[in-house]
Amino acid sequence: MQIIDSGCNSQERGALTRRAGQAALLALVLLTNRAESGNHGMLFVHGALTEGACRLEMSSAYQDIWLGETTTSSLAAPGNRTQPVAFQLRLRDCTRMGAAIRDTRLGYRLWDAYQPAVTVSFTAPADADNPQLVQVQGAEGLGLRLLDADNRDVRLGSRSRPQLLALGDNGLQFYVMAERTRAPLLAGAYRAAIDFRLNYD
Repeated sequence: MQIIDSGCNSQERGALTRRAGQAALLALVLLTNRAESGNHGMLFVHGALTEGACRLEMSSAYQDIWLGETTTSSLAAPGNRTQPVAFQLRLRDCTRMGAAIRDTRLGYRLWDAYQPAVTVSFTAPADADNPQLVQVQGAEGLGLRLLDADNRDVRLGSRSRPQLLALGDNGLQFYVMAERTRAPLLAGAYRAAIDFRLNYD
């Protein structure tokens, strides 16, 4: 009888035996899966963990707002505007967390021990002739103006005035309208994409 010394002690031999067993088990699982081809699938699950007092309703996250048809004669002079069209950002499940938000335009601080508060920031490319307006693509000589619920201008890239929220569900109302700029009018269909962000402080 010949004894071959592999240089392994009993612990190392045990580890090698376990690895061989694991490899055999993996091969068996793979063969079983191949035998059941067509009877399995995969789920891709995703979500988002958000930080804030409320949850934005999905129908508010992506909105398509139709401003209607406007005649060039109704926008004859710079500053002429169309009728404002309202849109809402709906918030759900607002919880008690208190608020301490500074109004950057007026300089005051809104504070409440129980009610949450929110500001909204809108961002979009600004019109070349009037940076207060959102630039449109398609037609020329007009831009889009955003207003808050009190018909005050919303500045692009800046936070809106802070608003206290009731516990539960809330709706934040804003308006958008077309406004004539100094550029010559060129009729046609127009569009713009405006991003927004809810800020809870």
